[in-house]
Amino acid sequence: MVQDTGIRTKGINHIALVCRDMAETMKFYVQVLGMPLFKTVELPDGGQHFFFDCGGGNAVAFFWWKDAPPAAPGIASVKKFPFDAKTAVGSMNHLAFHMEEAELEAALDRLTEAGVPHTHMVFNHDDSPSGYAKETHEGVFVRSVYFTDPNGIMLEFAATTRAFGPDDVRHTPATQVEDA
Repeated sequence: MVQDTGIRTKGINHIALVCRDMAETMKFYVQVLGMPLFKTVELPDGGQHFFFDCGGGNAVAFFWWKDAPPAAPGIASVKKFPFDAKTAVGSMNHLAFHMEEAELEAALDRLTEAGVPHTHMVFNHDDSPSGYAKETHEGVFVRSVYFTDPNGIMLEFAATTRAFGPDDVRHTPATQVEDA
């Protein structure tokens, strides 16, 4: 059920993440992923904020601060996909970039050539108990390749394989039951 709230968004403008080294991050996003750097900002506290064009009018941005807290794998970021992928409430689990399905295999090759840690197969996500299938079939709704950037941020190239309909929304939302 969609409720008219009067708010009209047009998608994601950008997501802002934190990096440990802006030069290393810029090299990865520009040279490995082919995302042009289109805006840089020097912050008053000595930090930086850089924006990369990830296509479709969307951007991924990074903050850098000399004194930023260290990474916290398993809390604020994924430890190891797919077997240790839980992250803390309020954290970002991963960032998925839309990609055409026909481009996924070439993306795997490019990540391998660049020495980027990644899944060595395309995941076929379906509604089976495991959540994925080894082969594609009509129940596969997205195909994905997972990898990490130099900051340990889990990224995904995702190709939606079919249109979604009312039957795709069939689970009751879970709730945390608190003791009285």
